[in-house]
Amino acid sequence: MAELVWTRPALDNLNEIAEYIALDNPDAALRLTEKVFSSIETLKQFPDSGRHPLELTGTRYTELVINPCRVFCRREGNDVFILFVMRCEREFRKFMIGERRKTTQQVLLSPSAIQYGITDIPQ
Repeated sequence: MAELVWTRPALDNLNEIAEYIALDNPDAALRLTEKVFSSIETLKQFPDSGRHPLELTGTRYTELVINPCRVFCRREGNDVFILFVMRCEREFRKFMIGERRKTTQQVLLSPSAIQYGITDIPQ
């Protein structure tokens, strides 16, 4: 069984998406985070799941589409790294440029993150 490793940027991304949704509908934001975490859990048993993103053809990256999010992953041995989470409608190239410019912010762990054992976030 594979080990899931959530990166700080991926958790930051998901947190930002959930906070934005929560402005209008806190219950929907909670449902989304739970849906993302539970869907990612399937990678433990099926670490090669997902498709290769069109923007990253020929690379080791895969993505899971968990509407309205795209979750980018990379498998290394027995580990599956969860690298980025973005809204489906955002353009990937602009997203990556924005991520490089963004300063690191504190991650606010949701109850879902704690439920799934995400307490020690790698830098």
